Amino acid sequence: MLIFPAIDLYEKEAVRLYKGDYAQKTVYSHQPVDVALDFKAKGASAIHLVDLEGAKEGTTPNFDVVVDIKKNSGLFCEIGGGIRSMEVIEKYIGSGLDRVILGTAAVADRNFVKESVAAYGEKIAVGIDIKDGAVAVKGWTESSGIDAFDFCKEMVGIGVKTLICTDISKDGAMVGTNRALYQELAKRFEVQIVASGGVSTLDDVKALRSYDLYGAIIGKAYYTGAIDLSAAIELAK
Repeated sequence: MLIFPAIDLYEKEAVRLYKGDYAQKTVYSHQPVDVALDFKAKGASAIHLVDLEGAKEGTTPNFDVVVDIKKNSGLFCEIGGGIRSMEVIEKYIGSGLDRVILGTAAVADRNFVKESVAAYGEKIAVGIDIKDGAVAVKGWTESSGIDAFDFCKEMVGIGVKTLICTDISKDGAMVGTNRALYQELAKRFEVQIVASGGVSTLDDVKALRSYDLYGAIIGKAYYTGAIDLSAAIELAK
């Protein structure tokens, strides 16, 4: 299992939100590139990037920082947040990003998912943000009313190879991850499942690895020092 340490970007800084609430934001670094280099020093091979402003607005205000992180770290980088057109996908992939994550756009427009998968194959992932069993959209601010498992099934049917599933209620709350959810997802779908939200202890990493997941994202637990990233990466292997 791969560990994807996360950098959430807002106004070109590395920040974390509490349960996806933009009003509860903590700035952890004014130099996100330095954070990425620390990930690399601790043994990370991949980084999960999110443009939080982009997620709300459907724009790419942190594009330059994202490209700097990729160029300076040389690690596998995936980016989500505000990717709602083929132009934006082309912009990121053309600049060296390894994978883009569709969120709100995938819920709103299935044809867009089909078009992007046809063009870029495994470079396309879908981020499924789950709140009370339904898919949330627009930077987690609204519920789509669509059942999360039904949506996963639909994305797999379209040909999406990587699903990044976040339990919003756990994200940034440091209360552990939703193990039952990821165990069920791993059982149901034969694609790359990435667990996100509340991965805050080595026990969480161990449990997720036992479900044969493709990856797990570590965010706040790294920034607060609650989890030793090097140890988590080794354990995940």
